[in-house]
Amino acid sequence: MSESTLSNTDHWRELEEWRKKIDEIDRQLASLLCERLQCARNISILKTRIGEQVLQPEREKEVLSNVISQADSIQKVNALEKIYRCIIEESRLFQHEQTNSRQSAGR
Repeated sequence: MSESTLSNTDHWRELEEWRKKIDEIDRQLASLLCERLQCARNISILKTRIGEQVLQPEREKEVLSNVISQADSIQKVNALEKIYRCIIEESRLFQHEQTNSRQSAGR
């Protein structure tokens, strides 16, 4: 086998290792996101009890600030901000769904 073939094989092995690492991180993220949604559900219940709105822009800014402070480059700041804006939006929708389903059940 030529040196370039061996090198190419090594690259493919390395690629597979990185993919396995991403798969494991994805499993952890999915679990954490489910836990986060459960927290959002609990928050939704409490907001209903105390008469608060689901949408709280100041809290969302605080969450974004906390997250992007973890980034060590402007590229990661930009990516994390986009990702977390989606997470926040989906959490907000989840809270609305929870509120609406509780209100429908109470009728």
